[in-house]
Amino acid sequence: MASVQTLSHVYPIGSRIDGDGRLQIGGCDVVELAERFGTPAYVVAEDDLRARARAFIDAFRAAGHEDFEVVFASKAFPATAVMALFAQEGLGCDVASAGELHLALRAGFDAAKLVLHGNARDDAELQAALDVRVGHIVVDSGDDIDRLERLTAGLGANPQPVLLRITPGVSGHTHEKISTGQADSKFGVGLAEAPGAIARLQGLPGLELRGLHFHLGSQLFTLETFRDGIAAIAPLGDFPVYNLGGGLGVAYTDEQQPPAIEDYVAALVETTREQLGAGKRLLIEPGRSLVANGGVTIYRVVGVKRNVSTWVSVDGGMSDNLRPMLYGARYEADIADRLGGSSRVHLTGKHCESGDVLIRDVMLDDPRPGDVVVVPVTGAYGYAMANNYNGVPRAPVIFASDGEARVVVRRETLDDLHARDV
Repeated sequence: MASVQTLSHVYPIGSRIDGDGRLQIGGCDVVELAERFGTPAYVVAEDDLRARARAFIDAFRAAGHEDFEVVFASKAFPATAVMALFAQEGLGCDVASAGELHLALRAGFDAAKLVLHGNARDDAELQAALDVRVGHIVVDSGDDIDRLERLTAGLGANPQPVLLRITPGVSGHTHEKISTGQADSKFGVGLAEAPGAIARLQGLPGLELRGLHFHLGSQLFTLETFRDGIAAIAPLGDFPVYNLGGGLGVAYTDEQQPPAIEDYVAALVETTREQLGAGKRLLIEPGRSLVANGGVTIYRVVGVKRNVSTWVSVDGGMSDNLRPMLYGARYEADIADRLGGSSRVHLTGKHCESGDVLIRDVMLDDPRPGDVVVVPVTGAYGYAMANNYNGVPRAPVIFASDGEARVVVRRETLDDLHARDV
């Protein structure tokens, strides 16, 4: 029998083990959630998301910087309820498609608090952003400038604010598929091309170049990387607005210790004052660091197979969490009423792929069919990358707070799988 008394810091804020050894998230018994809502399911501790949003805001104020905006990178968890929560907390929203723009507006964001990103926006997507007058359009390339010049030809008296995305040639020291700041990137313009792009944008009457943007990658653990990015763009000119992107890493496993939100923001504020001067409006775009640790995924064990290894099969997998297969991402797991354990197993999904393994060599407490397994830190990119491989309906999203739970995204049905057929 497992004897865990304290939870890993990777679980949502406020999670606990009750007197019967059962995991509670948002004050709700996880086993009871599985019985009530079924599995697999994404469970989100609502108060965790709110606490992290407020931590970013408080960190700027603690650093003595009042002219700022925290912008949720919605690609991390593009569910209307999640986006609405952050709108209520006063955040802005980063959108990278017409679909995310639509969701953000539906969630209640003021268009002036939206930032439109992307390396391949067509005329329709840019026009949609212009029609609602988003706060900033981030210009990614010379082709972007061509399109915007044409689309904003009549806006001379009321130009659209834009930022220019710079690729500063700074490595994020992260997985190659989530590194974006290196010189050879599909995003932004390089330092050598930037002066020409700046001059061109400043000469267009339909656009107002307010400043620069960069993003160095995701899951970054070294504050020096952010300092290097700021220093790299400093020689490009003096602007009133700087968007410093996102990328702050989170702990997926107990041994990981990312920088604290307070230290991250303090480093940004200090370095911008040193490198860019005082009085700048600063934007940051956290995504993963707002939502990852606030969410868990719950599964039901379907079978246990022992050959060379022990394979514990659950009723989800790569349809609800693609990151282990896409990035080799590492997670932890527990049985919801027997946390800890000494049985080394592979936690595997139900899909017809040998690569559908959620966690290799994870320690569980004698897993058996019917057990509820919980995988923490799935609030970022689980729901966002969910898919219907093998015709599996997508999982619901459950908000939990103060012992109450509610569905904010329903489980897909089998009929939903062919609802778009014609």
